[in-house]
Amino acid sequence: MSSAPPSLPGMVSGASYAVAAVTMAHYKATDSKHEQFRRYLEKSGVLDMLTKVLVALYEEPEKPNSALDFLKHHLGAATPENPEIELLRLELAEMKEKYKATIEENKKLKAKLAQYEPRQEEKHAE
Repeated sequence: MSSAPPSLPGMVSGASYAVAAVTMAHYKATDSKHEQFRRYLEKSGVLDMLTKVLVALYEEPEKPNSALDFLKHHLGAATPENPEIELLRLELAEMKEKYKATIEENKKLKAKLAQYEPRQEEKHAE
């Protein structure tokens, strides 16, 4: 005679129990990783920032055509400035000033050159 208890509906057999235990261990490990990641996001302020942006989108009276663009705009505006980006902005402003100065100098030189070159009408008359 077998010493194993009879299987009743709702009861788990030995093999099924082992599978269930392994599955539960995997679930707990995955759940633990998810919980660690959630705590990381919470600690770093990501969850709070996402919540604020999503609330802003929810409270928007006229929903934008692209919710993704709305999120990108609001998250991009909230991120701290990268020092490299700030340096590039300063360089761009400097280059724009140099460009404007070069255009002005070019206009002045063209005007000066025009004083010394015979006019097109005089060239054709000769």
